[in-house]
Amino acid sequence: MHHNIVNVAVHTDLNCLSVIQFAVEALKVKHIIVCGYYGCGGIKKAAIDDQEYDLVDNWLRHIKDVGCFNTEKLDGLNHEKKPDLLCELNVKERVTNVCNTIIVQNTWKKGVELSVHGWINSIENGIIKDLGTCTEALIKCKNS
Repeated sequence: MHHNIVNVAVHTDLNCLSVIQFAVEALKVKHIIVCGYYGCGGIKKAAIDDQEYDLVDNWLRHIKDVGCFNTEKLDGLNHEKKPDLLCELNVKERVTNVCNTIIVQNTWKKGVELSVHGWINSIENGIIKDLGTCTEALIKCKNS
């Protein structure tokens, strides 16, 4: 399990990459689950309310980028629906990031069974929602 502020999985986070590598190569896991949660304080405070927090803003920039990339989907939503959708969009972005890590790409190239799932949890009722982002095979990055 790996957890950080606003559920970020990026290619420069050696801690996250180490967790993925150990899980896939040493523990032989077959499923990676990227799971966000509705009500994430980092998403609400940083991306929706546009508050600044100095050093941590460098990390929160990733979620602000997700908001910028999805402006059309987020525009016009109220303060209840906007953070929830941003949480979902963030999970989908992180699933793509995990799938495009060299670790996952090389695992698929070797023909090893591995699936990456995107889920979101409601801390209000404990229900987990599958966001339909399961990836099970070699993919190419959007920019390739």
